[in-house]
Amino acid sequence: MSLNLSPRYVGFRVIALLGLWLMACEPVDHKQKAISDAVKAETASHNDAAPQSEPISFGVTYQLKSDIYNGMREVNIYVPEIPEWGQGYFADPLPVLYVVDGGTEQDFFHIAALSQLTLINAERQPMIVVGIRTHNRRSEITPAATDPRYKDGEFANWGGSDDFKRHILGEVKPFVEARHKTGRSAIIGESLAGLFIAELFLKTPESFDDYISISPSLWWDDQRLAKDAAELLSRHTSSGKRLYLTMADEGGTMRQGLDKLIQALSVHEDAVEVKFVDRAETDTHGSIYHHAARDALIWLHGIPAEPYGETPWYFKIDGQPPVPN
Repeated sequence: MSLNLSPRYVGFRVIALLGLWLMACEPVDHKQKAISDAVKAETASHNDAAPQSEPISFGVTYQLKSDIYNGMREVNIYVPEIPEWGQGYFADPLPVLYVVDGGTEQDFFHIAALSQLTLINAERQPMIVVGIRTHNRRSEITPAATDPRYKDGEFANWGGSDDFKRHILGEVKPFVEARHKTGRSAIIGESLAGLFIAELFLKTPESFDDYISISPSLWWDDQRLAKDAAELLSRHTSSGKRLYLTMADEGGTMRQGLDKLIQALSVHEDAVEVKFVDRAETDTHGSIYHHAARDALIWLHGIPAEPYGETPWYFKIDGQPPVPN
């Protein structure tokens, strides 16, 4: 039997069969596509609802008008927020620590963090921390040179520590004390700032109660400050001052100057209570500051550790829990 099919009918059949074949060959996974669409929708939802955020607040920055420098000067202050358990446990008023090179891009944050740390471990009294930024530290915190070799060339414009001293004592300190009730005062610095601390203590010991000088640059001006130390100390009176000194592995004239200062201090023991820690075997000039500062503050304001009490059974080797009654 033969079929008499029109050419038009045959054409429609060929097109239909070809369409079915193409659909069979297309690798479409509708389930996978649905999952992909859901993931995209969820991602878009997350992007639309980003996590809430807010900046961390740690202290306050002030722009203090300075008549001495004829401009604005950065002063940063951290006041620890005493927790409820610390009320009556920590000192009132809190001691205050002034930090030379205390800008937000200098040493303020890592020193202020030491005050925050003791709100957790109670190893010492927390302190109000005042960071005093130096704008040109080499010129601002070095004493005026007496040796001609230190007056020109690479040392041109150095030697302005008298102005910085007046800035601290006449502008920064009154600004802080007008806003905060403060207890015993201390000042800290490292390297050239350590030199400034040593000069401040030797020449005007009444400026602060306690002094922390870390790796002081006593090489400056051919060790002039160290050479003058004995004569300057002879003018001091016994007044309850404390001085913390430490040095890393710098050696050379820096260590030689420190040795001269320590020798002078040993002759005038009644003038000040001194703690010296030799870190020549353990530290470099770059590594010494933070943990030396913590050690100094523990010496100045340490709190005896609370006793652990009875040792629990699980701390004892081969310990066993108590037998129930």
